[in-house]
Amino acid sequence: MPIESGSCASARQAKQKRKSHSLSIRRTNSSEQERAGLQRDMLEGQDSKLPSSVRNTLLELFGQIEREFENLYIENLELRREIDTLNERLAGEGQTVDGAELSKGQLKTKASHSTSQLSQKLKTTYKASTSKIVSSFKTTTSRAICQLVKEYVGHRDGIWDVSVAKTQPVVLGTASADHTALLWSIETGKCLVKYVGHVGSVNSIKFHPTEQVALTASGDQTAHIWRYIVQLPTPQPTADCNQVSGEDEVEFSDKDEPDGDGDGSSDCPTVRAPLTSLKSHQGVVIAADWLVGGKQAVTASWDRTANLYDVETSELVHSLTGHDQELTHCCTHPTQRLVVTSSRDTTFRLWDFRDPSIHSVNVFQGHTDTVTSAVFTVGDNVVSGSDDRTVKVWDLKNMRSPIATIRTDSAVNRINVCVGQRIIALPHDNRQVRLFDMSGVRLARLPRSNRQGHRRMVCCSAWCEDHPICNLFTCGFDRQAIGWNINIPALLQEK
Repeated sequence: MPIESGSCASARQAKQKRKSHSLSIRRTNSSEQERAGLQRDMLEGQDSKLPSSVRNTLLELFGQIEREFENLYIENLELRREIDTLNERLAGEGQTVDGAELSKGQLKTKASHSTSQLSQKLKTTYKASTSKIVSSFKTTTSRAICQLVKEYVGHRDGIWDVSVAKTQPVVLGTASADHTALLWSIETGKCLVKYVGHVGSVNSIKFHPTEQVALTASGDQTAHIWRYIVQLPTPQPTADCNQVSGEDEVEFSDKDEPDGDGDGSSDCPTVRAPLTSLKSHQGVVIAADWLVGGKQAVTASWDRTANLYDVETSELVHSLTGHDQELTHCCTHPTQRLVVTSSRDTTFRLWDFRDPSIHSVNVFQGHTDTVTSAVFTVGDNVVSGSDDRTVKVWDLKNMRSPIATIRTDSAVNRINVCVGQRIIALPHDNRQVRLFDMSGVRLARLPRSNRQGHRRMVCCSAWCEDHPICNLFTCGFDRQAIGWNINIPALLQEK
């Protein structure tokens, strides 16, 4: 009788194992419906205050997790059998190799190396599978907590900045590369006012703390202060924007972007001239903000300076020099006379105007690329975002190193902090918007699919903590702003 070769025997064993594995999976799939029905019956028999839809959703999710781990268990058994087979083969080869017996040390080394490779393969398989399970579960949870409420469509070019009025009536403001700034009704998405006083891209918009006045910065090397009067329309029923597709990473082209004429922004009242124009820069004015009280304003420019102005007289009070490259952003403290400016020179600076006779400056160095924004929080913290794909939380009393670092997979644009809940919104170049707490723990990612979310780079975010409908707004280069409802208690509970 012919003797079966070692390779044929190994091939037959492998075939039998694959067959056994396939049968195990079929048995698993065939019993899924029976097990699901049994679990549902058990769940219905329990005394629970959860709505039936929520209970069914939870049951389905945990059933998916159970099936994933069951498949992993089967794969684990197969890998363990392969390890045993390999050890047996190595032991057989150790009896004679080229007529000489392997030493115990050589055999042990060879077996240890092969076992280590298989162990690493097993670890990689478990890590990839469990990461997929966790990501899928968290995405579903995030959709329930972070819901798209309204889209604001009317600009003809990308939107660089978004802001929310601090006075009644509360309106949304957007600044666009189409040379205009628009004010919107948050509830209806209707354009209320269009400002057309600039002759360059409008890069920033901020509202006065106590009056119906806006401050805009532009590529025409000026910042404008202009007054608006709005009357909010009656809210109309809107379609449900919260239903999303199961696909979450759909690519878009420019053809899919909203039509700039679709919302009739050309029909709203137009403001054509400012109350006053701030003219001292020799380059693009990229950002502007009001100091506490609203009597002074600060601007940041590509001419590497920031300027502090008296609003009533339009006079230049201070020229803040020191940055080595173009400025990218400026922000003021909500309760103190403090200003932070960020720059392409990888630093941001803290300017202190609390003492009228002298102003001091502190330099924060911690990023390796352009600092795209730096914003204040309540107390003595500053949060900075950068093109180096990190966000850092700083203590103003200790400038040497950040107290927390958030690492991301894409450049970070203009960030914003929910002051009351200490939640950071991170808009990214890759169209994602992520939420983190001040200690660097990721809380959620805003949904992004072929039905909702931004289609191109997300430029800015702005919180509105007190609004009952939308408490987070984002804008992007897809020419639209989006209002989101973030269930903050549920978000923090998930953490």
